[in-house]
Amino acid sequence: MADTAEAPQRSVRVVLFGLMIAMLLAMLDNMIVGTAMPTIVGELGGLEHLSWVVTAYTLATAASTPIWGKLGDMYGRKGIFMASIVIFLVGSALSGMAQDMGQLIAFRAIQGLGAGGLIVGVMAIIGDLIPPRERGKYQGMMAGVMAVAMIGGPLVGGSITDNWGWRWSFYINLPLGVVALFVISAVLHLPKKRIKARIDYLGAALLTVSITSLVLLTTWGGNQYSWGSAQILGLLVLGLVTLAAFIYAETRAAEPVLPLHIFRSRNFALISVIGFLVGFVMFGAMTFLPLFQQTVQHASATNSGLLLLPMLLSMMVVSLIAGRVTTQTGKYKIFPIIGGALIAVGLYLLSTMDTGTSRFVSGVWMAVLGAGMGFLMQITMLIAQNSVEMKDIGVGSSSSTLFRTIGGSFGVALFGAIFAHQVQDSMSASLGGAGGSAASGPAQMDMASLAKLPEQVQQAYFHAVANGTHHVFLWGAVLSLIGFAAAFFVKEIPLRGGPSAKAGEDKSGEQEVVAAVEAF
Repeated sequence: MADTAEAPQRSVRVVLFGLMIAMLLAMLDNMIVGTAMPTIVGELGGLEHLSWVVTAYTLATAASTPIWGKLGDMYGRKGIFMASIVIFLVGSALSGMAQDMGQLIAFRAIQGLGAGGLIVGVMAIIGDLIPPRERGKYQGMMAGVMAVAMIGGPLVGGSITDNWGWRWSFYINLPLGVVALFVISAVLHLPKKRIKARIDYLGAALLTVSITSLVLLTTWGGNQYSWGSAQILGLLVLGLVTLAAFIYAETRAAEPVLPLHIFRSRNFALISVIGFLVGFVMFGAMTFLPLFQQTVQHASATNSGLLLLPMLLSMMVVSLIAGRVTTQTGKYKIFPIIGGALIAVGLYLLSTMDTGTSRFVSGVWMAVLGAGMGFLMQITMLIAQNSVEMKDIGVGSSSSTLFRTIGGSFGVALFGAIFAHQVQDSMSASLGGAGGSAASGPAQMDMASLAKLPEQVQQAYFHAVANGTHHVFLWGAVLSLIGFAAAFFVKEIPLRGGPSAKAGEDKSGEQEVVAAVEAF
């Protein structure tokens, strides 16, 4: 009997193993490729188009995310999820074979289309198999995968590029993806479904144009074009007009790509705002903390990744604990409140860093921020999924992911503008006209370029970077208070799949997962 019970449990673990590989693919790719970019530019050229290697991937991911979620709701999760993995792998293989920067950008867009379905597919499949009451501990495992990717990505990317060449930064996805496809195909069995309603092509097109416009606005604003330029204002108008048209079209569509009725749930609307702000501050912190460490604390690129360990480990541990507690008690409202408070406190503490701040002190402050993110990262997805009907769990998951992605895009853009402005002002204040001239190029200078400048200019730049990051984190702390306030209005609706009041019913959450897997 023991062997019979163990077999289904092993099947469940194998399913989760396949899902975690798919999540790792999505999270690890950008981390690895980012490390390889200098080598890629050295071989392919096209430095002026470098930003598009990232932008094309980000745009395709953001625009396709809600569409993948809806397709899974309409036609079945398993087939759609496997299709996204295949597209991601095709894009990876083509990117590895790119012969010039134009090809690489196009193939990265294909890769991004597949990536849009990976995270959404993982979360939606977990939502299908596991009741919300049991889901916290499994989503905590996904937070662990995310932390591993953030920690290991730069190290793996550097090692692959140095020893095998930059093309293997893309080819490395192929064996992992094949394993994920095999596991999902062989072990995961979900019911097939087919809805007769037509796909909402108009809504999908309008949403894609709106998301693309807004992401480009935040990517280009203050960098390639000034914020008041015709290009940026045009993107803003296009984004808002198509967003309004999308909302109108969704009210008339038979099967809308993003059903507006899910926003009638107070919890879903609130958690979307909180998720947006989590993405906003998380991506901002991940962008500017390494810059502070490499410039002000004189860490190498590799060491700066390792110096993020306090934040990432704190996030992973807290996420696992919050998931376990939610599973055992069914209570979750307190976690967004605590998380919002810790994020605000952590960002404020990071804003106090200056040129004299030690790595130990900054590590403690990062751990506080990481704990705040750990309380929110997976709980926001859990609340979003529990706030929609099972038939809408795909669009619920994709919408939550989309708001976090858009928040990250806005956060990096806004924080980047604040940082650049403060660096310019600080350099001018320290060195007068000479400082303004020295800082007239990019606000983020690499150490090789900095070493060529006079000692006085170097010291002024260190103080300028510290001042810039001070303002970035201070503004982040202020904005995070909105999420903290919103968390108080979240209503603690009982999680589906909680313990039954019927006598004698003692099926555990893991047994329910086994039953769901074995039923088909």
